[in-house]
Amino acid sequence: MFVIAENIQIRATRVQQAIEERDGAFFQNLARRMVGAGAHMIDLNIGPRKKDGPEVMTWLAGTIASAVDVPLSFDTTNLNAIEAGLKTVPGRKHILNPGSIAGNPERTERVFSLAARYGAGVIALTLMQTGMPANADARVEIAMEHLIAGAQQYGLPVEDLYIDPVILTVKGMQEHPKEIIEAVRACKFLTEPAPKTTGGLSNVSNGVPLENRSLINRTFLTMLLGAGLDSAICDPLDRELMEWVRIVEQRDDSAPVGGVLIRLYDAVQSMGEFGLADVDMSDPAQAEIYKTVRILRNEVIFADDYLRF
Repeated sequence: MFVIAENIQIRATRVQQAIEERDGAFFQNLARRMVGAGAHMIDLNIGPRKKDGPEVMTWLAGTIASAVDVPLSFDTTNLNAIEAGLKTVPGRKHILNPGSIAGNPERTERVFSLAARYGAGVIALTLMQTGMPANADARVEIAMEHLIAGAQQYGLPVEDLYIDPVILTVKGMQEHPKEIIEAVRACKFLTEPAPKTTGGLSNVSNGVPLENRSLINRTFLTMLLGAGLDSAICDPLDRELMEWVRIVEQRDDSAPVGGVLIRLYDAVQSMGEFGLADVDMSDPAQAEIYKTVRILRNEVIFADDYLRF
């Protein structure tokens, strides 16, 4: 799995402070840690940054690029800032992450044209200005009619297109995670070659108590990988998350939890069943996985204390 590190996020107080203070050492140390933990790319989320976006992205991209040699994801709705980042660090296979473009012809043209010109990829949300897609079919329709069509029109190779089905939280929007899994699965059959798929993994646990967020994130990721997910915008510093990725990719069933994860992956991949026969409920770790799968499949109603039942 291609890991896009999510940790440089403008909503994080420490990141915001470091940008305002132009604290290069903070970002360089963080970048080295993320790459050391397994990140293949670093997402630079600076928010809209309407006034000083190009200057901030130029500084941040140059600072990060001088510390690590991985490509960058330029995450902002400010397209001038994205172009500034592309110009600052040439020669790497970067990604544009511009927010929603579907249904906006001007933004669609500029985003895909920029990506084609600089040999970059594009993370494209299955999100229209009219609102959130209700199910997998709506996400796939947006991907086909707006995103893949736009890439083809403006010369972006479809294999450089990363369809993001817009991951939503299991808390209060519990009907969506299973639809996202099916959208990822369907996207692999839209074209030949297929577009890639990605998503902001931690969104699935937004609003959930901190002690349960990693468990939900890594269980959902295992299910998404079974559906064919190519990439995730996630936290490589979450050691358990990265270990679960390793277990699935290497099919390491040497420990009981590893066996459960592989059975879960295989069940999603084959569109088969994953139930009580696949876990030992006397093992707390396996029981937590089973209960988490059930809330992600919307089989039981989510509650903050769902692991107690």
